[in-house]
Amino acid sequence: MFQDKIVNRKSSNRTSYETRRPKEKEMIFGIRAVMEAIDAGKALDKVLIRRDMSSAIGRELLLKLEGTGTQIQRVPLEKLNQFTDKNHQGVIAFLSPIEFYPLENLVASLYDEGKTPLLVMLDGVTDVRNFGAITRTCVCAGVHALIIGTRGSAAINGDAVKASAGALHSLPICKVENLQNALHYLQESGLRIVAATEHTDRNYTEVDMTVPTCIVMGSEEKGIYEENLKLCTDKVRLPMTGVIESLNVSVAAGVFIYEAIRQRGL
Repeated sequence: MFQDKIVNRKSSNRTSYETRRPKEKEMIFGIRAVMEAIDAGKALDKVLIRRDMSSAIGRELLLKLEGTGTQIQRVPLEKLNQFTDKNHQGVIAFLSPIEFYPLENLVASLYDEGKTPLLVMLDGVTDVRNFGAITRTCVCAGVHALIIGTRGSAAINGDAVKASAGALHSLPICKVENLQNALHYLQESGLRIVAATEHTDRNYTEVDMTVPTCIVMGSEEKGIYEENLKLCTDKVRLPMTGVIESLNVSVAAGVFIYEAIRQRGL
């Protein structure tokens, strides 16, 4: 099928940080500078910290990062030196070109405005081109927000904005530390959680998405993480009749999203 994998071509797992050296204006070097950025409310996509850092000020930085939704990676010194030859003090932060929205606040505001939420969650979609294409579809279709995890997601940087044709500036992005906690919250908030997966015989047109709904899409290689899949209220698939067994995840996401739009008569 489509959602979990793609036949004859594997999408790259490399992040855009590995394919393009970010411009200096997209990065912040040094422990104090990064802490000042956090205090100033700057949106950070990712922070790289020297693997063997154990200083008191390093621990202070980690405390400040808690709860910000920023991905933290412990890396060797050689990795940090790939991005700059300046004195980075073992810390490099990558600025996000967008602001992130707290999931709880966003869902509450949608209900307050009398809207029927339509959300999309991406579980492990790391390819920036797929991420950008899905974002663009969400904006075109009127999806209210896109939910991603702090880990195992495409980098939110200039490449992502370009791949989305600028749609990232128009769509609320909720970055959560734990997708399972987010799924629990969405269920408690009355949303139907629709998982796109090949592990079912139920057709995607058979689920009612006129109610508050979150569509969950997994990576092409691994699909939706098993523990997350268990939390989905409905599991549906796209019918596949040709010799190719799957669709690209961004194409499949478009099918699911526009089925919801069709059902809602929008």
